Amino acid sequence: MSFGTLLYRYFFFGWLFKDVNRGTLLERAAAWRHNRDQARWLPTYMKRWMWCGLSFYSLGVLVESVLHAPGFSVVFYVPCALAVPVNAVIGAAWVGLRVAPAQA
Repeated sequence: MSFGTLLYRYFFFGWLFKDVNRGTLLERAAAWRHNRDQARWLPTYMKRWMWCGLSFYSLGVLVESVLHAPGFSVVFYVPCALAVPVNAVIGAAWVGLRVAPAQA
């Protein structure tokens, strides 16, 4: 596997899940069960994004305070700010897959 593919899979979880809107009723139910089982990995992705966001925030603070370059610190603050909505989406998906009733 290429490094780009591994990096994508490290940060994005879409490849873990199956489409529950395709196939017969039995195939959709199997995909739903599969997705519920795969939801156990979502907190791991949340941790990765949280640590990435905290790291970028720390680098932004470091660049702003030590180098006195508030314009350049934006390069680090923007990815930090993007980690927050990504974590919100991951959290909503995790809660949705854990709380939603099983499909028949």
